[in-house]
Amino acid sequence: MPLHVPPAPAPALRSVLTALGSPTAVHEARTPSLRTAQQDAVPDLPLPLHVLDAITPAGLASTRLVGWRFLIRCGDRAVAAAETRLTPDGWTFSHFFEGPYIASTERALRQAESVAQPCQARLLSVPGLYMLTLWLHGNSASDGITGHPDPTDLLVPLAPAPPGIAAHRPHRVAELLPVLTLRVTPAASPPLLGSPA
Repeated sequence: MPLHVPPAPAPALRSVLTALGSPTAVHEARTPSLRTAQQDAVPDLPLPLHVLDAITPAGLASTRLVGWRFLIRCGDRAVAAAETRLTPDGWTFSHFFEGPYIASTERALRQAESVAQPCQARLLSVPGLYMLTLWLHGNSASDGITGHPDPTDLLVPLAPAPPGIAAHRPHRVAELLPVLTLRVTPAASPPLLGSPA
C-alpha cells in the first residue's frame, strides 16, 4: 500500500488512551456517540495536524505542526476524534469531537489508498477559510512533523469545503495554493467617497 501513516509520538497516544479511560473526560466531551458507545473506544489512524500559516509570493506555504488527530473507533466505524497538542511539558490530550470531518477523513484516506506513488498522510488546516484537507506528502519516509507542502504534493479538501472548492477532489499543491492565496488575501477596500485615494 503506497499510503503511509506516520506513527504518533508515544506520549500523544498515551494521553488519548488515558482520556478514553477517564469517565470524566468522556462524559464531559461534547460527543454523544462516544458517551453512548456500546463497544470499546480505540484510537486509530493518528495523523499529524499542520496549520497553513502563510503563503509566500513565490507560492511556498509556511506550515507548523499543532497536534496529532486520532480517529476513535467503536467496532468497525469511527465515531469521534481526539486531538492532542504540544505543550512545554510534552504532548497532552486536548479534546474529543465529532462531526462531518470524521467520515470525510475516512473517505479521503480510502481514496488516497489508490494513489499510484507512495505518500504520507497528514492533515492541513487553512484557518482563514475554515478548511481542512488531507495532505498527501510525497516524502513517505518523513517523520510527519517537519516539512512544507511541495508543489507536487496532493491536497484533498475534506467536506464541508469552502464554496467553489470541490471536496474529495485531489489537487496538486501548485494548483490549489494560488486559489487559496486569492481567497485568504483580503482584497483592497475601495476608497470611501470624499476621502483621498
